[in-house]
Amino acid sequence: MNFARFTLVFISIISLLMQTACGPLKYKKVSAKEFPPDYRERVKRNIEEGRGFRVMGNKSLGGGTFEFASSNPLWQATLDTLDFMPLVSANYSGGIVITDWYSENNSPNESVKISVRFLTNEIRSDALDINVFLKTCSNNLTNCSINQNNNDLIAELNLNILKKATRYQRDLIEKNKKENPYTMSTPTKGSDKPKK
Repeated sequence: MNFARFTLVFISIISLLMQTACGPLKYKKVSAKEFPPDYRERVKRNIEEGRGFRVMGNKSLGGGTFEFASSNPLWQATLDTLDFMPLVSANYSGGIVITDWYSENNSPNESVKISVRFLTNEIRSDALDINVFLKTCSNNLTNCSINQNNNDLIAELNLNILKKATRYQRDLIEKNKKENPYTMSTPTKGSDKPKK
């Protein structure tokens, strides 16, 4: 018992000595005059001295660029196209939208389920992998069969989503041009020549 207590005290003393010997854990008197009042300057100084960290390598202190689902035209167009159907899952980070089974009032024996997987964020004809499942049931709703991939419906959905996404992207570019007219402009031919 004495040996265990001695070992515990010895390890505690060694760990205390090691912690106080570390530079960052030592107490250092700090004056408020050494730090600028503006938080941006303090953050910049801390990062330069290695006391801070950058998220995703962002070097600007004025804010980063983030891609949210609402700013992705393809994602927004998909949700708008499928807004009449209840969703089971809409996972932006996973890049998939799955609807629940949907049937219209006049045909309760037939229902449809759609899954959309995003292969890229670019608006292209091969950007989406769409699967359509059609469930057909008997009159008493006991025997049901499920068929996959109604090609006409897939082509129609793909076209509608891409049209909407193109329109949303065009609107986004126009909005950015109005808010920041100089960042989106491209130089005209010969504009880089020095004037005399």
